[in-house]
Amino acid sequence: MKIGILTFPPHVNYGGILQAYALQTVLERMGHEVVVFNKHKTFSHPLSLFWIKIYAKRLGLKILKNSHIEVFPEKRRRREYPIISQHTARFIDTYIDSLYIKNLREIDPCSCDAIVVGSDQIWRAAYSHDWTLNFADLFLEFTKGWNIRRVAYAASFGTNEWETGERMRRRCAHAVKMFNAVSVREDSGVAMCRNYLGIDAVHLLDPTMLLAPADYLCLCKAAHTEPSSGNLFHYILDKSEAKAALVDRVAAEKGLKPFTVMPLGRNRPLEERVYPPVEKWLQGFADAEFVVTDSFHGSVFSILFGRPFVVVANKGRGLARMQSLLRTFGLEDHLIMNTGDYDAARSYALPDTIAPRLEELRAEARTFLKRSLEM
Repeated sequence: MKIGILTFPPHVNYGGILQAYALQTVLERMGHEVVVFNKHKTFSHPLSLFWIKIYAKRLGLKILKNSHIEVFPEKRRRREYPIISQHTARFIDTYIDSLYIKNLREIDPCSCDAIVVGSDQIWRAAYSHDWTLNFADLFLEFTKGWNIRRVAYAASFGTNEWETGERMRRRCAHAVKMFNAVSVREDSGVAMCRNYLGIDAVHLLDPTMLLAPADYLCLCKAAHTEPSSGNLFHYILDKSEAKAALVDRVAAEKGLKPFTVMPLGRNRPLEERVYPPVEKWLQGFADAEFVVTDSFHGSVFSILFGRPFVVVANKGRGLARMQSLLRTFGLEDHLIMNTGDYDAARSYALPDTIAPRLEELRAEARTFLKRSLEM
């Protein structure tokens, strides 16, 4: 069967790249021919009243307040992006079979037998503009009348609150009724589907968890990845002095050497803002003796690699998905709402129940995909 995966276009986000890679890999191992719908990062916008207002506001701030604000930062980002993304782009080009399109309505109805929507926060309206201005198209509204299978695999709302108006909600609810099967990544997503879309859904694993650590280590080996420079891996998306202090505290108390795999920051020279290779990020979990993170996928890969970890709550990026993940494996006490909640007396080691639980959930996920895609 020819399958197209509809997820957020993979660019530089490690978790986003690897969930697309993992879902593609699982479907290919089931014998399917798979492509991921992708979109080049352009940093350009159609000239509209909205963007004219944005440019005017920037210009006004620059003139009236003698500010250093950029009026057209998109031009700089377009120039810098190929450099910043050189390693992640290589991974995508090598391992993800992409079909590049400008918008979803370019997809040929005859090009696939099925579309699988998911995972990541593909059903989060606040993030949907990276793909489309029509949120309902992420529920495959554009495929009305097509003779294909429609499946949602671990699609995520990222939150437990509906983020559009009533008219768009009704359109999404109407479109999703065309699906042959719907699964969501968070347990709260089951209630979201029932309450806002009027459908039943099942709760399944993030695609990255369908692969084993050995699958990811093969990627590191193929790239001849060097060992990490330390053994305390800190993967922090939203940096703060408090989180930095927590890393220093854990390192001192456990006698570990901190390291990270991230660009150094927005205000650094361009060469220091290059995203390290995906394989280097994966190697970080393999080499870690402890992980400090505020990331969903940072927690996912800590669990996959069996690493002791603590995750600092990151409400801005969606707390519901983190809480659901940890509940699934009985790891709720690995989440700290602020850095002061860290308990130095605890090891934060993972229990022996994790491995059998993972196998049980992987089998459930594969059964769902097999049955959902049967013609």
